[in-house]
Amino acid sequence: MASKFSFKKGWNQLLNWQTKEVKAKIMAALNLKFSTSFYPRLNGTIEPKLGEAKAIEAVFAEYGITDIWGE
Repeated sequence: MASKFSFKKGWNQLLNWQTKEVKAKIMAALNLKFSTSFYPRLNGTIEPKLGEAKAIEAVFAEYGITDIWGE
């Protein structure tokens, strides 16, 4: 199931060593406590609020990744 709210496109541009760090930054930015809250957002099954989308975009921007939305 494709979702326009997924940020897998950006996730797949990360280097392997960056994924743990980026996940931690996104979880902190969205105030998520558990990985089970992170993955539905990564896969786009939970639509991000505007503030959450901006926070996710800001984390990816730190790594020079600007095209993040989509599968």
